[in-house]
Amino acid sequence: MDYRQPSDELIIQCIPFDQLELSTLYDLLALRLSVFCVEQNCPYQDADGKDKLAWHILGYQNGELAGTSRILMPGEAYPDACSIGRVANSSNYRGQGVGQKVFQRAVDECEVLFPKHPIRIGAQKYLQSFYGKFGFETCSEPYLEDGIVHVTMERAAPLS
Repeated sequence: MDYRQPSDELIIQCIPFDQLELSTLYDLLALRLSVFCVEQNCPYQDADGKDKLAWHILGYQNGELAGTSRILMPGEAYPDACSIGRVANSSNYRGQGVGQKVFQRAVDECEVLFPKHPIRIGAQKYLQSFYGKFGFETCSEPYLEDGIVHVTMERAAPLS
């Protein structure tokens, strides 16, 4: 099934950058700009060069990108941990569990791709309890990033 075809079902894919179709890349960049730059009124350099190194989690529903995130391998964001970032949810799908499902898929993929590494994230502080539901614990004092208060959070590597 094509994940971009209209469907009431949320279809989630994990796709490395070099396998993204142009229309899919456009969808994910448009969603991130809408959420981070427009809604949060935060002008920052979203295209940071790391997307080319990432696996992209894409949740499509009704033919529309409902949620996305990206996974970075250890050494890209943190020297000793993989990372999930650029977590964004379309305003059209908030409150429907899309964000939780897309983020859970990102966690699951990290554990498959990098099973011996913890997952570390730079979380907007107001989302600490959201990420806490996935086993992430705060491991830093609050800090300011792009004008928004963040904290570093980590989920331990799965037991072998």
